[in-house]
Amino acid sequence: MRHSLQSVRLQSLRWRLLRTVCVASLCGLALTATMSYWQAQHEAEELMDGHLAQSARLLLALVRDNEEHLGDLATRLATVRSDEQNLYEPPLEFQIGGVEGALLLRSEHAPRVELSAPAGYTVIEHDGQPWRILNLVAGSGDYRVQVGQSIVLRDRAALEVAVQSVLPIALMSPLLLLLLYYSVRRGLKPLDDLTADVAARSPDNLMPLAARHVPTEAQPLVVALNRLLFRLRATLDNERRFTADAAHELRTPLAVVRIQAQVAQLTADSADRQHALDQIVAGTDRATRVVDQLLRLARLDPLAQLPTSSEIDLAALARRVLAATPVPEKRPGLLLQTRGKPLAVSGDAELLEIVLRNLLDNALRHTPEAARITVFVRRENDELALGVADDGPGVAADELPRLAERFHRGSEAGSDGSGLGLAIAQRIAELHGARFEAENLAAGGFEARLRWPRPPVTLRQGG
Repeated sequence: MRHSLQSVRLQSLRWRLLRTVCVASLCGLALTATMSYWQAQHEAEELMDGHLAQSARLLLALVRDNEEHLGDLATRLATVRSDEQNLYEPPLEFQIGGVEGALLLRSEHAPRVELSAPAGYTVIEHDGQPWRILNLVAGSGDYRVQVGQSIVLRDRAALEVAVQSVLPIALMSPLLLLLLYYSVRRGLKPLDDLTADVAARSPDNLMPLAARHVPTEAQPLVVALNRLLFRLRATLDNERRFTADAAHELRTPLAVVRIQAQVAQLTADSADRQHALDQIVAGTDRATRVVDQLLRLARLDPLAQLPTSSEIDLAALARRVLAATPVPEKRPGLLLQTRGKPLAVSGDAELLEIVLRNLLDNALRHTPEAARITVFVRRENDELALGVADDGPGVAADELPRLAERFHRGSEAGSDGSGLGLAIAQRIAELHGARFEAENLAAGGFEARLRWPRPPVTLRQGG
């Protein structure tokens, strides 16, 4: 359970965003603190070098003004020596000499360095520690001054300055992280509200989600969810209607079978008994046909696309279906008409055979015995069509739009149809990227077809 919670937390957008923002902020603060530390330390050292230069000039001025009392000057300067414990005032040691480098005056702890050294800053070793020394020559050239400080003490002072400059950043970091957490949580609140809305819904509530207060980044998700809810609601409505219609359609043949069975049980006449048994067989056949069609639709409805697809020669497919179709003796032979090349599509041959058999079955059952039935495969204006045409009476114009509805049978149709054949044909057409079309012909008759609006694939030549 703990592993599952940790997995959910790692996948949480809030925690991923917080982790990313916090890591980026901490890296930025660390970089800022490091740069501030280096800059503060550098500025502190520059400031102390400036203090050395200023002290050296002051000593030159004091020496020039007290040439006759240099001993008293050394005593007075010793009284103003700073304490080593004061980080911001590291003790200053000095040596003063004449133009030839002769030593005139020095502090008690000053390093013994030749006063004749070149002017400028140098680093020396004194008592095992590094020292920063400045050699300065008076403008008149009569005096030389040498001032110095322990680099250890200078570094302590520079470190203190640098730490004090970084301390506010360090103290501000926890507050910044809290503000980031609050900002991310507040920014993601609309998503939490959306989650609560979805979680609080009952299975029957398929109304669209409100998108008014949803952030722009989540709008595509809400739109996609609303489309899904709309499709789900439509699917559930269709399933409820389909279930009700299926129950009604199966009730009729089963009732007929039951009545005819009772008639066969009660009648003593052999002719009446045989008629009742024939009706039982017919009712059973109709119920079987309805169940088969229902199962086929149940298999096709969930599909978003064809599971497998291959190149199909429609002319060869039509010949196979015609060869397997039983034709009553009183009917003229079925005709096959092909026009144009190539006559090939990419799809499922078994499903297309089902379509053609359903169209043929409708034509055989709903046209007079003398009517001519033609199975056609043709290409016209870069469109390919597969269908069945007859020269029968056609269909009433007001019923044409409803022919592909499930369980709909035209007013002229007999009672033995299931009303599912054309619905199956339309569903298979959708899976093949085709249109199912049905129309009365201008010269008389009826035509139902699948039409592919774009040029289909071409069969590979050779073998």
